[in-house]
Amino acid sequence: MWVDIAWWDLDGTPQTVDSLREHLRDGVVDAWRDVPGLRLKLWMADRQHNRWGAVMLWEADRPAELPPNRAAQLIGGPPTHRTRFEVEATVEGAHIPARLDGLGPVFTAAAPTPGDKSPCTNT
Repeated sequence: MWVDIAWWDLDGTPQTVDSLREHLRDGVVDAWRDVPGLRLKLWMADRQHNRWGAVMLWEADRPAELPPNRAAQLIGGPPTHRTRFEVEATVEGAHIPARLDGLGPVFTAAAPTPGDKSPCTNT
């Protein structure tokens, strides 16, 4: 298994955490549901440091064809930072709900207000 981590420093770009969150609401998440070998993709935001990114967990190497990188298109370039790690071990804890699909402020009607730095709403 492999983990890819990518993020953009948004300072000096035309995008904000809020504008990129809206982009996720426009169906971008759905494009990743059927990607072969993708176990999990998490989009993340760090308002305090003005960053946006994603973490992807792959069963093996990622496929050659992926959905378009809309964040890169909107931000105007590739991620500021991109790293790849081999997964050494995994564990899945006891949790509710049983599935992670559809969680996060993108899917809630009441998104946090700008300046909210709560770690629960910025992941």
